[in-house]
Amino acid sequence: MSALALKPGSLLLLGVNHTTAPVDVRERLAISSARLADATRTLAHQPGIREAMILSTCNRVEFLVNQDEAGEAAGQGSPAALSRFLHDYFALAPASLAPHLYQFREGEAVRHLFRVASSLDSMVVGEPQILGQVKESWNVAREVGAVRSTDSLPSTLDPLLQRAFSVAKRVRSETEIGASSVSIASVAVDLARKIFGSLAGKSVLIVGAGKMADLAARHLIAQGATTLLVSNRTEARAQAIADSLRTPAITTGVIPFAQLHAEAHRADIVITSTGATATGDDHVFTVAAARALLQRRRNRPVFFIDIAVPRDVAPGINELEGCFVYDIDDLQQSAQQNQRSRGKEAAAAESIVASEVDRYQQRRASAPAIEAIKELQLSAEALRQGELARTAARLAAEPLTPAQQAAVDALTRSLTAKLLHPQLAALRTAPAEPEEAKRK
Repeated sequence: MSALALKPGSLLLLGVNHTTAPVDVRERLAISSARLADATRTLAHQPGIREAMILSTCNRVEFLVNQDEAGEAAGQGSPAALSRFLHDYFALAPASLAPHLYQFREGEAVRHLFRVASSLDSMVVGEPQILGQVKESWNVAREVGAVRSTDSLPSTLDPLLQRAFSVAKRVRSETEIGASSVSIASVAVDLARKIFGSLAGKSVLIVGAGKMADLAARHLIAQGATTLLVSNRTEARAQAIADSLRTPAITTGVIPFAQLHAEAHRADIVITSTGATATGDDHVFTVAAARALLQRRRNRPVFFIDIAVPRDVAPGINELEGCFVYDIDDLQQSAQQNQRSRGKEAAAAESIVASEVDRYQQRRASAPAIEAIKELQLSAEALRQGELARTAARLAAEPLTPAQQAAVDALTRSLTAKLLHPQLAALRTAPAEPEEAKRK
């Protein structure tokens, strides 16, 4: 576990993405939506971790944790806990992942999260799906109790995530980074158009019926496709997409998932986005299935564009004559062209993120002083009220008039404020203790 070379700290983000790890590494860490709650709960229960959230998309898997100070003191800090989690949950040796992992602590973790939520760290800069994915991960973490507050200890991750959403909203409203609808699905469709020159007259099969599949279908139609087939394990969802897109000019149909391999030869282009677990022969399209598909097509070529992680299409299919396979990493070139075209807007967005990180860190640094001020004010007010009550009891035989009571109340308030002023001023102006010093 020492191969990870992680440093202890109260806020830690560890992950892999499309720039640090190829798809064959990312798919080994990918967590489906069905498993996300269990994985998040398991991570949060690791010794040394107080709060946790997991973000798993086609281009990244990231683990954001809040250090348990008691666990750190006992030698069970976040780095060790994350190492155990990677080893136990994924059955992977942390050392094998070390070349692909990145880690951020404290302010750098905040900055990275803000950039991710704002789609500045995406393969397709400005794509809107990532913000929804971050929100989904946050909601799951709250539902399973992995992001939580107690009477004695408020949540660190909850306000951090809410701030990340506000930053993403500001980036969207103050820049043109999301002006045009660009996504992984649109880049995949653009690749299909480049391959064929025109999609008119081509039959396209979409396997999967999630948001990415729906986006791909709409982009295909925008690029001229007129025949669209949809297949999904839950047939009703495939039918819903097909029905929503059918027009007099657009022919759509549904292929039951059980008949997928028998009917897939009808398509010239197959776009997959199921994200099913893909190990060994568990791919949706295996080499044997692709070979049979080619026979039914009488060796007419077929193009697979696999935007799922884990991959739906076995990599070996690309070695079959007549089969051409493009996975999500193959979309990087088109995505890089998108990044260059949005360079100016991305720079403006980066400036917003930088300023928001500074503001967040200043608030976080001043939080202890604010709490101390509140406690001091509450304590002083309790003492004042106690003295007023005792004085009123001693004067019970000849109580003060309402006017006298008001005068005494105003006097004691003024005295309390003047006595507290030097202490409150010192707390407000005291420099925040550096994070490194706190951990020594």
